[in-house]
Amino acid sequence: MTKQDSRPIGVFDSGIGGLTVLKELALQFPKESFLYLGDTARLPYGSKSAHTIRKYSEQNIHFLKRLNVKAIVIACNTASTQVPEADFEGLPLYNVISPGSERALSVSSGKRIGVLGTRATINSKAYTNKLLELDKDAQVFDQACPLFVPLAEEGWDSDPVTNIIVFRYLSQLLQHSIDTLILGCTHYPILKNSIARVTGSTIELVDSGEAIAHWLERDFIQGRLGRSDSKEHRHVQIMTTDSSAHFTEMALRILKPLKADEFKVVDL
Repeated sequence: MTKQDSRPIGVFDSGIGGLTVLKELALQFPKESFLYLGDTARLPYGSKSAHTIRKYSEQNIHFLKRLNVKAIVIACNTASTQVPEADFEGLPLYNVISPGSERALSVSSGKRIGVLGTRATINSKAYTNKLLELDKDAQVFDQACPLFVPLAEEGWDSDPVTNIIVFRYLSQLLQHSIDTLILGCTHYPILKNSIARVTGSTIELVDSGEAIAHWLERDFIQGRLGRSDSKEHRHVQIMTTDSSAHFTEMALRILKPLKADEFKVVDL
């Protein structure tokens, strides 16, 4: 018998980037409810110390746990480097490093994998270590892209300036003849069209939302997570730690065609 659990799934990120993960999960699991927390008062995480990132992440996890979620998805690569994938006080906790790494290896034809990320993510070597742990023959090449997050937050996904910056960051990486590229920050799928223009069609792009969706589906099937048995309309709530009309505008744009039921500002 399928395990049932109508509680929502919690998702958090430092800002708007995690909405790309939320959108993918909500579209893949149309009966599940979601609580999204964007820690907009303290973004960006990518330029902060490991200690601070860990502290902020733990505060976000405790906040979502108090709201009685059935699982938490850390939809932030930077936070994922500081919070291991495990159960948190009995609550399933998912980060993006392991799913993204598994996905990359599964689609890579020659095991030459590139990783884009914030400085904190790249300096942690989290993806390199995980990829080599999963396949010792993998060759990993990484590149920090500190300007990508502000470009995504600003909504400049189709701006000529973005195309130039993407080319500047990726040109060195492409010299290594990579066949797969991990978008190692949940903001980066917002810039996916610009990135694809530079990489071309021969390089597989891997983003966190699709990868985590595979893991959740596996855990639903195996019974680690219970599926929602609610016959009512599922609820998608967006919470931020600071009020911003720009965030709401960008969220509506990123989530389309998914519609959020509520936007609210919260105090952690």
